[in-house]
Amino acid sequence: MNFAIIGCGFIAKKHANAIQQINNANLLAVCDRVPELMDTYVSEYGAVPYTDLEELLKVPSIDVVNICTPSGTHASIAELAAAYKKHIIVEKPIAMTIDEIDRIQAAANKNGVKLAVVHPNRFRPAAMKLKEILNSGTLGKISHALCIVNWNRGQEYYDQAPWRGTKQHDGGVLMNQAIHNLDLLLWYMGKPQEVYSMEATRLRNIEAEDVSAGVIRFESGALATVQASTTVYPKNYEESITIFGENGTVKIGGRNALYFETIDLKERKEVEIKKMVDDINSNPWGTPGHEAIIDNMMKAIEKDQEPAITGEDGRRAVQLVLSFYESAKLNQPVKLI
Repeated sequence: MNFAIIGCGFIAKKHANAIQQINNANLLAVCDRVPELMDTYVSEYGAVPYTDLEELLKVPSIDVVNICTPSGTHASIAELAAAYKKHIIVEKPIAMTIDEIDRIQAAANKNGVKLAVVHPNRFRPAAMKLKEILNSGTLGKISHALCIVNWNRGQEYYDQAPWRGTKQHDGGVLMNQAIHNLDLLLWYMGKPQEVYSMEATRLRNIEAEDVSAGVIRFESGALATVQASTTVYPKNYEESITIFGENGTVKIGGRNALYFETIDLKERKEVEIKKMVDDINSNPWGTPGHEAIIDNMMKAIEKDQEPAITGEDGRRAVQLVLSFYESAKLNQPVKLI
């Protein structure tokens, strides 16, 4: 299958490398308004450069477009790509508003194209194993969860481009950095019912928040606390999710939520738990997430099935973030419909 990358900023390189690693995947074209940003993709991957998006979308041999532009531009690009019958992989967050997301989904459905959202943390071995443990019922009734992203993004990070840290095109720590962990939290805990959140912009000169703290009540009755920041000195400190159940406690953590930091399971023998931990430690990253998502999209097209991470999955994560934002603005709990 032939792929095209739209937007040649930082994240596009991960998409290009992933496509290169997959059998029968080919990076055919790239598109950016700034011609020199495409140079490396022409020289290293043999991609054809386009500065005009519609000219790229008119190429009949392109099967899938990977949208890697600023988040606030995703909707208009995805709608146009769908109109040209291109399958769509869109970077997180899928879009900045629910209306934009609904437009993307409607365009994909109308034109019969697949839509996948880049939430690569789901493919990490520890994350998949925790999902397996939850699905098995081993933890019993879930009491609560902790979701933590304490990272560093210095002012130079936000100064790289004028859209970074803006509410219209980027969002703050919840929408940009923590959304991956929030996607995992929803994957594990189910549908949120109510949230309460506080946020602040403490250290970075940006429009959006650089620190946030919130609470979620899920339909199951379980609770979760969420803490996220980009203000940690001097580097990323922790990304983790901890699930507390009546028959067990499991924490995946480290700087990138890669390892079992705690795994106590009433119904599993110590030797079995040790093997789980050793297996994860031997290959904590597993298949790179972008590679897994692109490969999964190819299989979804071939078998005419839904991608592993759908537009609806992306919508749920954004809706949770927007509910946090609304709660912080109103300084009161907000119910999710």
